[in-house]
Amino acid sequence: MKAEQKPLLLISRLLLVASLAGLVISAMVSTYYLEILPRTPIAAELRMTPRSIHGTLVYQTELEDRRLTIMEDTSAGVFLIGLGLGLVYLRKWGIANALSGERDEYEMERPQGEIACSG
Repeated sequence: MKAEQKPLLLISRLLLVASLAGLVISAMVSTYYLEILPRTPIAAELRMTPRSIHGTLVYQTELEDRRLTIMEDTSAGVFLIGLGLGLVYLRKWGIANALSGERDEYEMERPQGEIACSG
């Protein structure tokens, strides 16, 4: 593996782990909101913004809605960026490896004259 390929793979992994952590945290917040938020709007508390959580309608403030939406959308976006970088890395590494004609270090050695069967 070439030295310039490793940072791309590391960045991809870090983005994937961070985004999955963000998605888990936003799921925990949603579950918490499901338990504590009212099922009917309360104007005095400014809980007028509806949110459906697992099919149950709860009412939250605009700030709570904005924070949770930003957390969910950002985590999903970072996940897609990390996934894209990982796919770019695999594409480049696979093409570079195929073009170089190098043997894979994990490929099993075959005796000379033996024909490999596929099937």
